Amino acid sequence: MTFMPWTSELELGIEEIDNQHKELVRLANALHDEISSPAPQRAAIGAVLEGLVDYTHNHFIVEEVLFQQHDYPETPAHQAQHNRFTAKAMDLLMRFEDGEEVSLEALEFLKDWLIHHICKVDRAYLPFFRAAFAQEAQASVA
Repeated sequence: MTFMPWTSELELGIEEIDNQHKELVRLANALHDEISSPAPQRAAIGAVLEGLVDYTHNHFIVEEVLFQQHDYPETPAHQAQHNRFTAKAMDLLMRFEDGEEVSLEALEFLKDWLIHHICKVDRAYLPFFRAAFAQEAQASVA
């Protein structure tokens, strides 16, 4: 059974963002698979964890640029969520690099955070961006 299956509930309907979320889910699953394997490889865990932190950071930049381009009014609150998660993810990576193991609890936190962030926090910006994209489409036709 997949640790964190991709489901339609996680889709927002913004292709670039959905593709990035799919990659985050794939990385979370890869981390889970390596940690749960009969002989987890520390180097492989480290590589996936670093990739997850890097990809998450880049994903947040893409979202935040989108927010700035469209003057999204909830940008500060959304950025604060991004900053808190980035700090937690970096802390996990630093502790791992200092010799700690990545626990299943840390993976559950990651999974819960991703689901909550996508389904609640990111979904909250959909009405704003749908309206902004519709206005852009109308302006380009005119």
